[in-house]
Amino acid sequence: MSVQKRLQIEVFFTPAQVDELQLKDKNVVVIDVLRASTTIATALHNGAREIIPVSTIESAVKISGSLFGEVTLRAGERNGKMIEGFNLGNSPLEFTDELIRGKSVIFVTTNGSGAIVKSRHAKNLVVGSFVNLSQIVGFLSNLREDVTIVCAGQGNNFCLEDSVCAGRIINKLAKAAEDNLRIDDAGQAAVALDTTFGKSVLKMLKNCEHGRYLNEIGFGSDLKACAAVDSIPALPMQQGNTLRLAKEVNKRVA
Repeated sequence: MSVQKRLQIEVFFTPAQVDELQLKDKNVVVIDVLRASTTIATALHNGAREIIPVSTIESAVKISGSLFGEVTLRAGERNGKMIEGFNLGNSPLEFTDELIRGKSVIFVTTNGSGAIVKSRHAKNLVVGSFVNLSQIVGFLSNLREDVTIVCAGQGNNFCLEDSVCAGRIINKLAKAAEDNLRIDDAGQAAVALDTTFGKSVLKMLKNCEHGRYLNEIGFGSDLKACAAVDSIPALPMQQGNTLRLAKEVNKRVA
């Protein structure tokens, strides 16, 4: 009788902990709960044609100059606030059907877009948050391969919300895989954080450092949107240099 291989789950609490070559050909989930992951899922669900993640404002400006202006939007933030001259910021509430349907969105944020760009050589790259949790878990459960979770963090530092989300993904994967997982120490810590802080996602977001900051600068309403577990049935997946909606896996809910 053959012994079933235990799937490996590894977690990095910030992109600074991992080199992009370490992520080459791996199955990567990038998490930035507040707010890039939530906003990307929302934008694609509301009809955006694609999200083009970049790591710098200069790259966003350069790329937008080579695309058709009427079908391209520049979106992003620095320190939580919309970048001057851009069409949109990083609030998921801004990305309405009327504004973005059929558009390509060039996207740059303080933490999330850089983590995505760093993971661009992955075998499979998906973007996860609480809002599309079951989409992520369903995809990974069907994939049945080793997984690397990269938390965007906050300024290359640990942040609570991304780590709790990583723990929630692992907890659900463990149930689906009947505990046939080998989880690294960081993953075990994330699981413990989810057990402690994940009982009320909204409360956790309101109390975490970045959530408090967003509330102070006028984005308190975003916290409720980011805390709405499984509210967005969308799986953002890298295709080429862009993120698009992976429609074929939308029904794979764990």
